[in-house]
Amino acid sequence: MTLFITIRVLDVVDILLVALLMYQMYRIIKGTVAFSIFIGIFLVYVFWLVVKAMNMELLGTLMGQFIGVGVLALVVVFQPEIRRFLLLIGTNYQLSRSFGLEKLFNMDSPKPATDQQIKEIIRACDNLARSKTGALIIVAHKNELKEIIRSGEKINARISSFLLETIFFKNTPLHDGAVVVVGNRLAAARCILPITERTDLDPALGLRHRAAIGVSEVTDALSIVVSEESGFISIAIQGELKHKISLIQLATELEKVMVEEVA
Repeated sequence: MTLFITIRVLDVVDILLVALLMYQMYRIIKGTVAFSIFIGIFLVYVFWLVVKAMNMELLGTLMGQFIGVGVLALVVVFQPEIRRFLLLIGTNYQLSRSFGLEKLFNMDSPKPATDQQIKEIIRACDNLARSKTGALIIVAHKNELKEIIRSGEKINARISSFLLETIFFKNTPLHDGAVVVVGNRLAAARCILPITERTDLDPALGLRHRAAIGVSEVTDALSIVVSEESGFISIAIQGELKHKISLIQLATELEKVMVEEVA
C-alpha cells in the first residue's frame, strides 16, 4: 500500500512563517544572556519529553507543573526581548500617509530635517571627532523617544553644530548623557539610555557605545557615537554597531532616518 503525503500551499506558508519567526527571535536574543536562558529552557523541555516517554510518573508530574507555569516565567524573563520583537513588528508595519494615525487624530508630528540641518550634525560630529570629544547623539525615526526625552533636560532648539559642540564640551553640565534629535529640533540633552545586555561585544567598547546599541535595540532610532579615546565615529541601528564610519556613510544613514519619505 502506497502512502502519499499531501502538502498544501498553506502548509508551505505555515512553515515559512514559523521559520521567519524563529529567525527574528534568533536575531533579537543572539549575543545576550537571554540566549543562554532560552537554551536552558529548551534542554529542560527535551528532558521532560524523555521523562514522559520513559513513563517516570513522579518526575514527570513535577516537571509538568514546572512546564505548566513556563509561559508566565518566559514573559518575565524575556520581557526586553518581547518588547523588541513587538517593536520590530510595529515599526515595519507601514501605514499609508492618507490613513496615518497623525491625520486620523489630527496629531502634530515633528517636522522633517532639512539638508542643511543634517549637515550641521555631520559638521558637529567631524569637529568633535577631530578634538576627540566624546559624544552620543540619538536621532529619532518614527518613535519620538518621549520616555528618553523625559529623562533628560528639554532643549527644543534648532539643530546647530555650535550648540552640539557646546553641549558635549567637557566642562558643561549637559555633556554627560545623550542628546536626542527629533525631526528638525534638538529635543533634549543629558538623557539616560538603556544599556545593551549583549555579551559578545568587544570588551574595549565603553558605556557610550553600549548605550548606543541598547537604545537602538528597543527603538528604531539611529545612535551616533564619537569616541573620546580614538575620535572614531560609530553608529548603531537595530542593535548592530557600525564602527569607524566615514562622514559620507554618516550622511547616508542620517538621510534615511531624518528626511521625510515621499508619498
